[in-house]
Amino acid sequence: MAAVDDILQNLPIEQLAQQVGAEPQEVQQAAQAALPALLGGLQANAQGGGGGSIVEALGQHTDEVDPGQVDRADGEKIASHIFGPNEDQVYSALGGTGASSSLVKKLIPILAPMVLSYLAKKVLKGGAGTAGGTAGTPTAPADESAQGGPGSLDSMLQDVLGGALGGTTQHVPPPQQQTQQSDQSPGGGILDVLGGLLGGGRR
Repeated sequence: MAAVDDILQNLPIEQLAQQVGAEPQEVQQAAQAALPALLGGLQANAQGGGGGSIVEALGQHTDEVDPGQVDRADGEKIASHIFGPNEDQVYSALGGTGASSSLVKKLIPILAPMVLSYLAKKVLKGGAGTAGGTAGTPTAPADESAQGGPGSLDSMLQDVLGGALGGTTQHVPPPQQQTQQSDQSPGGGILDVLGGLLGGGRR
């Protein structure tokens, strides 16, 4: 299952809607726009030479994430690193996908730590668990998690991110949302809209 679908299925949409003061269907739509943007930005950064920095960040986000207890300041830093100086342009562009750009901006600091937690399990633990699943065994730090060292983890990260956005059009929203989202691809279509804005934070 693609990462976008996997994370979406585990999101507590009702809880998030209460946190950000929006309707559940609006949160669902905004999350479908935000998640591909986060994953696409991470992929662009990894391909641009930022894989080591991402692996280091994953090592700091190995715990399960409770959306109600997310450190928004941490999430904002993650988004800033992913999108760099293009952050505001990314939010504006996401508004063109049908999602509310202001709602996306509220959600991304909550979703960003969840995305890193999800990737940490895939890269550092070989796929155990999901962003909203039950806690697994503690994860070893990045520098201890593989015999191959940082280069090996970098390669694993790029493999995971390379397949992270596949199959996202298979996600089926609840019936009340199908009409307004029927023409929206949560993955490739959104990345097409964002164009060259992703990866602005690579270093």
